[in-house]
Amino acid sequence: MKFGKEFSAQMVPEWQEAYMDYDFLKTLLKEIQIFKLRNKPPVTPSCVLKRKLTLYRAFSGLTQRNNSPKGSSTSSSDIESQAILVNSFNRDGSQSYETMFLMSSDEGGECELAYFRRLDNEFNKVNKFYKAKVEDVMKEAGMLNTQMDALIAFRIKVEKPTLWSDSSADMTRLASDVAASAATLAASFPSGAGATSPSQHDGTMLAPLEILNQVKINNTHETPCSTIKGILKVPQETQLKFTRENLRRVEEQLKRAFVEFYQKLRLLKNYSFLNTLAFSKIMKKYDKITSRDASKAYMKMVDNSYLGSSDEVIRLMVRVEATFIKHFSNSNRSKGMRILRPNAKRERHRTTFFVGFFSGCTAALIIALILIVHARNIMDNPGRETYMKTMFPLYSLFGFIVLHMLMYAANIYLWRRYRVNYSFIFGFKQGTEMGYREVFLVSFGVAVLALICVLLNLDMEMDPKTKDYKQLTELLPLNLVILLLILLFLPFNVLYRSARFFLLTCVFHCIAAPLYKVSLSDFFLADQLTSQVQAIRSLEFYICYYGWGDYKQRENTCNTSTVYNTFYFIVAGIPYWSRVLQCLRRLFEEKDPMHGYNGLKYFVTVVAVSLRTAYSLNKGVGWKVIAWIFSVIAAIFGTYWDLVIDWGLLQRHSKNRWLRNKLLVPHKIVYYVAMVLNVLLRFAWLQTVLNFNFFSLHRETSIAIVASLEIIRRGIWNFFRLENEHLNNAGKFRAFKSVPLPFNYDEDDDKDG
Repeated sequence: MKFGKEFSAQMVPEWQEAYMDYDFLKTLLKEIQIFKLRNKPPVTPSCVLKRKLTLYRAFSGLTQRNNSPKGSSTSSSDIESQAILVNSFNRDGSQSYETMFLMSSDEGGECELAYFRRLDNEFNKVNKFYKAKVEDVMKEAGMLNTQMDALIAFRIKVEKPTLWSDSSADMTRLASDVAASAATLAASFPSGAGATSPSQHDGTMLAPLEILNQVKINNTHETPCSTIKGILKVPQETQLKFTRENLRRVEEQLKRAFVEFYQKLRLLKNYSFLNTLAFSKIMKKYDKITSRDASKAYMKMVDNSYLGSSDEVIRLMVRVEATFIKHFSNSNRSKGMRILRPNAKRERHRTTFFVGFFSGCTAALIIALILIVHARNIMDNPGRETYMKTMFPLYSLFGFIVLHMLMYAANIYLWRRYRVNYSFIFGFKQGTEMGYREVFLVSFGVAVLALICVLLNLDMEMDPKTKDYKQLTELLPLNLVILLLILLFLPFNVLYRSARFFLLTCVFHCIAAPLYKVSLSDFFLADQLTSQVQAIRSLEFYICYYGWGDYKQRENTCNTSTVYNTFYFIVAGIPYWSRVLQCLRRLFEEKDPMHGYNGLKYFVTVVAVSLRTAYSLNKGVGWKVIAWIFSVIAAIFGTYWDLVIDWGLLQRHSKNRWLRNKLLVPHKIVYYVAMVLNVLLRFAWLQTVLNFNFFSLHRETSIAIVASLEIIRRGIWNFFRLENEHLNNAGKFRAFKSVPLPFNYDEDDDKDG
């Protein structure tokens, strides 16, 4: 792999703008090379020895190097051959570098002068960014100092509570132990890494009790009760309770903080290494093209700069490793390093194999189903109407789920291709996120099970030997639903347990909105559920069909039941109401009126969906007109929000007409097509109001098609929504998660006040 591609592949996506622009510098070098080729001197005969022009300069003497004063920056080569001179100066309080090109009078010197100007700009950008990030982690290291002081005292208080009431000699000995432990930790971090620890006063280490007297515990574990108390302004309990449960919770929080901090250090180390290597590579290319020897002088400057000479990050990494292994891994180095440096997720060949196998089985089963329906002329069978009203809604549930998972897998593939950091945006635990192959595997596995059930169901109905087994026939879809629910809630560490529990947690947060703080993963999932209204209604039909219907005879009274029709309205509005409540929670916390407008959008959609449902059940002209009005308003409102707010498109003054200034997909036509499709699919509900009848399709089939189109629209929305979120993160260089710390010092409160 060429260095340019490897350089791009190893970038931190959110920091991409802060890296050296290697590709642009290469284009400048190509311009220099083209100029050199156009104006190169006549080629000498092949029999003549080719030499560099510098070999014909006047001999500068063997002893000139010894005449140079000690510490001089003059290189060992003769002064005439120097092409550049790098100077440093202070600009706006920061160190900057400027290269003086000494050969500007040469033919083509203007191109080389432009190259060095851009090179200096790139280096100063990289050096400034790196220094700012290192200063940030040094401040955070100081904060972790104070947290560890409190943890050590808290740990001794919990694990050795009787010693505090023992004799004064025992207490003195215990205080000495704490002082020694805290001193070891203080040595683990630089003394100037932020604010001085509260455990230090005039050079004397405070006793553990004095440390704990200055500390309050942060209530970072959010529950519905804590949210309600916050709304009612009930004072939260912040006093320390020395219990093992609290100790375990504090240790877990600090453990996560150290892991996240270590990841920052690793990314910074990699940032420094990659950029230093990139400057070395580009200067070697320059020397090769121009036949000059400028890389040595320039790289000497790079090595002496903050980017090349600072070792704070490496020293911090060593100290964090020692602290983490000692305090959070019971001095087990291999265990601690596995947590700090988790192995990169490896793509398994067996996953790819089973994806191919199940996708082939899916295709074969679909073909078999089509052939059976055609060969047995099932569509003209008198029982077709009964089957479409009963069994089709049951099996269509799996079709909606599989289609949504296929769209999600395609999204993951595209996010990876265009370097959208979806795992960071969603907050997945490193190494546990599902790739597109895993999602394809699960979706095709569900598709195979569902198609097998459909074929068995048809076979039992058509085969005289099995036609009498009505109960077994009708229970197939219910058994499959139960099986999938069991697999979803399975507590064992199999079948992507981390991903399943993450999904269940987000679902619970959606249901319990607004009692939990809204994260992106929560409202993103709620948006997915708004596109699965028909699937939720299918679940309602399962309950009605198997709970109150005579499923053995394929008979039910669901459509004529008042209770069923009432819940038919309610379940359709649940996902939208969840989004309304999430928007209200964010409006309450962030005071941003945009969240209020977003909540209004979902409220209008709830009204539109309810009116369309009422029209489908009553078929009145009045219902049709009102459904038309609110559906048009909701569709226009939603389309504008998708394109302008969620996707960040339709910007009049953008350099990309009607798009954003920054695009990840190089082909602009993709964005225009996506916008058109979004508008068309947004108005797919017209079929439910106008009752279009395409090719004599059954009503249930039409409903399934409209629902599938909405799922496809949501899949398209997913990619551009996350692309916009990624670009917003990149614009603010947000590449790390904010981990709440367990302890809060009284001094911090005083400063804040």
